[in-house]
Amino acid sequence: MTSTDLQPVLDESDALRLLRGGEFELEGRLVDASNTTLRGFLTLDGVTARCVYKPIRGERPLWDFPDGTLAGREVGAYLVSRATGWDVVPPTVLRDGPFGPGACQLWIDEPEEVEALVGFVPAQSLPPRWFRIAGAVDDDGEEYALAHSDDPRLARLAVFDAVINNADRKGGHILVGRDDRLYGVDHGVCFHVEEKLRTVLWGWTGRQLPPDAVEVLGRLAAELNGGLGEELSEHLTISEVAQVAARVARLLADGRFPDPPSDWPAVPWPPV
Repeated sequence: MTSTDLQPVLDESDALRLLRGGEFELEGRLVDASNTTLRGFLTLDGVTARCVYKPIRGERPLWDFPDGTLAGREVGAYLVSRATGWDVVPPTVLRDGPFGPGACQLWIDEPEEVEALVGFVPAQSLPPRWFRIAGAVDDDGEEYALAHSDDPRLARLAVFDAVINNADRKGGHILVGRDDRLYGVDHGVCFHVEEKLRTVLWGWTGRQLPPDAVEVLGRLAAELNGGLGEELSEHLTISEVAQVAARVARLLADGRFPDPPSDWPAVPWPPV
């Protein structure tokens, strides 16, 4: 597989099998990532695919998250995503690699020309059916708006982020694959017991949750008391799993998208 080859299309079970048992060949480091993030290839039974590997030993200590837990949170986000049926997180496992245990996630190829769903746009030229989130001014004094599309795929991701308490939903963490499916990546700072939701997807604040989201949340509530809760407990503390269930219950009770926090920055930096 060369650098110009497209990622093979794999179903979930085949992708997980490759992620868990494939032989590693590292390709390089993603230098913009705050923690050690490596891209490489995995090969198993004649199938080769790209992956992202985040070794635990390369995690930078954080003041509000316990050391050595970010990889497990990445896996936890995938488990919740799978339980929703929305599949908004690429297949992700915890496995040993060239630099020890870490999170290993299937790489998502984006088309060369993909329609932007989140970003800065001229303040006076907000595209139709886009939400303005915040204002900005460039070095030349031109006014811009941080905004995102009123896209149902983004709305599902916003609900998902509220469930997992995502503290870092940047625009650059949102990918659109070749199958036109939307994916969220970089979930190492999720599942905190304190409310830390920080995202660029505030466009639906206070609006009623769509019926499909209510149905999914009801299913999550049941599964958190069973198999999903048990799976998450392998990567999160008992309190963290309990808070996932509590957030699901609050969303169902409110029936609306959450409001931005008043005691915590609502938008991550940088936002895209």
